[in-house]
Amino acid sequence: MRHLNYNHLLYFWTVVREGGIGPAAAALHLTPQTVSGQIKLLEDQLQGALFEKQGRRLVPTELGRLAYDYAQEIFPRGLELASLLRGARSHGRRSVTIGVSDAVPKLVTWRMLAPLVAGDSAFKLVCHEGALADLLTDLAAHKLDLVLSTSALPADSGIKAFSHLLGESTLGFFAAPTLAKKLRRNFPHSLQGAPLLAPTDRSAGRRVLDAWLEARGVSPSIVGEFDDSALIKTFAQQGLGACVAPLAIAKEIEHQYGIAPIGTATDLVARFYAISTERKIRHPAVAAITMGARSALFAR
Repeated sequence: MRHLNYNHLLYFWTVVREGGIGPAAAALHLTPQTVSGQIKLLEDQLQGALFEKQGRRLVPTELGRLAYDYAQEIFPRGLELASLLRGARSHGRRSVTIGVSDAVPKLVTWRMLAPLVAGDSAFKLVCHEGALADLLTDLAAHKLDLVLSTSALPADSGIKAFSHLLGESTLGFFAAPTLAKKLRRNFPHSLQGAPLLAPTDRSAGRRVLDAWLEARGVSPSIVGEFDDSALIKTFAQQGLGACVAPLAIAKEIEHQYGIAPIGTATDLVARFYAISTERKIRHPAVAAITMGARSALFAR
C-alpha cells in the first residue's frame, strides 16, 4: 500500500462521526450506496474490516478505531484551514461562526464576542442562536467553530466535543425601581408572593432557581416564563415583576433596562461554557473569547 486514498478515509470518518451511513451520505451529499462502496474500497486497501454490526448499529472494529483516531487528527484541521481561508477572502478578515444557546443572556454574549469585531479585529463574526441540542449538531458537522452555553456538553449527547469553562457569576434579583425598593426590604423573604419573571423549565437555570427559592421557603408568584433572557428584562423594565440576572453584567443591565438591584443570591451561580471540537483550543478567535471571558468578564 503506497498511498492512502484520503477521500475514502474522509467517508469512513464521516460515517463514524454522523453515526451511520445514511446520515453520513446526507452530510456528504452522496448516495448511501456510494459511501458504502468507497468504504469497501478502503477496507480492501487496509486489508481488514472497519465496521462490525452490533444489533442495528455499525460500530468501528479495532482497525476502525485506529483509522478513526488518525482521521480525527487529519480532517478537523483541514476543515479549520478551509474555514480560515474562506474568512481570509472576506475583506482580509477570518470568518468565525459562533452558536449561542438561547439561554445565554444577550449582554453576556455581547461582552464575550464584542472583541472579535471591535476596532481593527481580524475576524468577521457570524452568530447563530438556537436550542443547545441543535447547535451541538451543527458543531459536530463543523458548521460552527464554537458554541456558547450555560451548561457543559451533556454526557448523553453522543457528540465528540469538549467543554471549556469560561467563568461563573453570582446571580442577583432586579426589578423596576419602585418594585425593587419595596422588595429590597427583608430580602429574600420579601419575594414571598411577589411577581417573578422566570426562565422556562427548558433552562437548567430554572431548576437551580426553583431549588434556591425552595431552600429558603419562599414562593413567589410566577407571572411569566420566557426562553429569551432579554425579553424577561424588558418585562421587568415595565414593572411587571422581578427577574434574575448575572451580576457580572449588572452595570449594563441597569443602564440598558433601567432596572435596579434588589439583592444578591450569594450561593446562586450561573456558569458559562465554550464547547468546541478542540480538546486544546487552537482557533485564534476561540482563544480570544476564552481569554477575554476569563480575564475580564468573569474575573474574580
